[in-house]
Amino acid sequence: MEWTIQELATRAGITSRTLRHYDRFGLLAPSRVGENGYRYYNPAAVARLQRILLMRQLGMGLPAIAKVLADEVDTCDGLRTHIAALEEERDRIEQQIRSVRHTLEALQAGAEPRMDVMLAGFNDRYKDEVISRWGERAFQVSNDWWHGKTIDQQQAWKQDTEDLVAAWVTAAKAGVSPTSEHAQSLAARHVQWLSQIPGTPTADGDRDRSIEMVEGLGDMYVDDPRFAGMYDDAAGATFVRDALRAYARTRM
Repeated sequence: MEWTIQELATRAGITSRTLRHYDRFGLLAPSRVGENGYRYYNPAAVARLQRILLMRQLGMGLPAIAKVLADEVDTCDGLRTHIAALEEERDRIEQQIRSVRHTLEALQAGAEPRMDVMLAGFNDRYKDEVISRWGERAFQVSNDWWHGKTIDQQQAWKQDTEDLVAAWVTAAKAGVSPTSEHAQSLAARHVQWLSQIPGTPTADGDRDRSIEMVEGLGDMYVDDPRFAGMYDDAAGATFVRDALRAYARTRM
């Protein structure tokens, strides 16, 4: 079975121009090109497009997606990873539905909704991961800290985070060395940002675990598709990792 480029674009909810761009970028070539110049796509190509679209939804840039696909040995392993991520997202959405339904039913009954139930599922996307890496206390304390902020405070925090990420991306694109004074000042700023989150080793002043955490986060920025695209592309994430690693080993 094959689809033309127009059929595939329609079914995928994208444009033919996007598919041609993916081809030029080396992400998705047509399965074959007919004598009439038409592009045709078989099930293997559609499966590859499915993965590209999933990674795009995770916020990854095309260079980062290309690296993931190029480094991948087994397509089935990649699909299993995506299934796990989608199931995690499904569980989070189901929790949000339960939270909103609780609020609605309480209000309709003239009762006061439970505040902890109302917010369950909205800010604990990485709960299991945080607990596995740094323990239950780290999650609970940081989660309580976040929910204790006003909306304005949460927005200010998010803006500070976006400003830090933008500064990293600018430095990476400028070709700055990870060990340069500029990169190390960004690493110091990053660690200071982490130290503001209660429950983290940096906030607790635990030097050994802080170094482990900073290096672990750097590795995660590169290895985890959810974070790799955060710094624009794989090269940007690698720059951040290398700068954080150098800072952790020489200045912490």
